[in-house]
Parts: sequence; structure tokens; C-alpha cells
Amino acid sequence: METRVLVLTFQECDARYGLGQAELRQFVELGLLRSAPAPETIEVEEPDELLPRLARLHHGLGLAPEAIDLVLLMRQRLLGLQAALARETARARQLENFLRGTGPVLES
Repeated sequence: METRVLVLTFQECDARYGLGQAELRQFVELGLLRSAPAPETIEVEEPDELLPRLARLHHGLGLAPEAIDLVLLMRQRLLGLQAALARETARARQLENFLRGTGPVLES
């Protein structure tokens, strides 16, 4: 899957996602967002996923930017653990099929 990286102005972020300049600057300072070379712009991977999440956490739940950083870190860990669990489940299923003689073992 290809990752989209877009450059958005602070004004676009405010209009589309409800994130003001002060909030965006805080997110950049914390490393949640990357500033772009042009003034008052940010580079965002998958903006339609990240920016609405930031807005919900900040405005909807009233979380401070530092807490949002922690929530996003925990989410990344959870996604990594879910992927590892899916791989291990597939490997266990593969081994069960091999031991029953119902299928080959494929390397992944």
C-alpha cells in the first residue's frame, strides 16, 4: 500500500479539520506532525486518518497535546501487537494443517 504525503497549510487544516494554528504548532513541537519547508505548512502522511483523529482527541475528549502523543503511541503499539497476533495465528493454523496432513507449510 502506498503512503500519501501531503503538504497542507495551517488554514486548510483549520477549515477541514478544525485544528487552529496554535494547536498545529504544539503538535509540530511534540513531533506529532512535521513542518513543511514553506511557512505555516505541515507535511502529513494519510491526513484524512491522522488529522481527524487529532481533532477528536483534542476537541472531543479534551486531551492535552502531551496526552494525545501517548494515546497515539499506545495505538501504534496495539496495531503492531494485532499484526503480530495475526501472523502467529496464521503460523499456528499452518502448523496444525501440516500436522493433520491437510496442507503444505509455506515460509512467510
